Amino acid sequence: MDSARGGPGRHGRDPSARYVPWMAEEQHKTEELKVIQTEREAEERERAQGAVDQEEAAQHERRADKARYHLREKLEERAESERRLDD
Repeated sequence: MDSARGGPGRHGRDPSARYVPWMAEEQHKTEELKVIQTEREAEERERAQGAVDQEEAAQHERRADKARYHLREKLEERAESERRLDD
């Protein structure tokens, strides 16, 4: 049966399965983003701990917060994109 009739396509895959070739690559990018942003946050928090004054510590804390916020924002964008694909 072919995909025009509702069965598996010419490669034996169900056409209703939503595999998008770039999804595997995007998932890889998401995992990389998590690692990079988590490392940035940890580094900045470490720098804040070793800061010589309050101003420097505050600057590193802001950078750490920004890294955490950036990661959360990108993950939310990814989730929204995936929800749209499911609709």
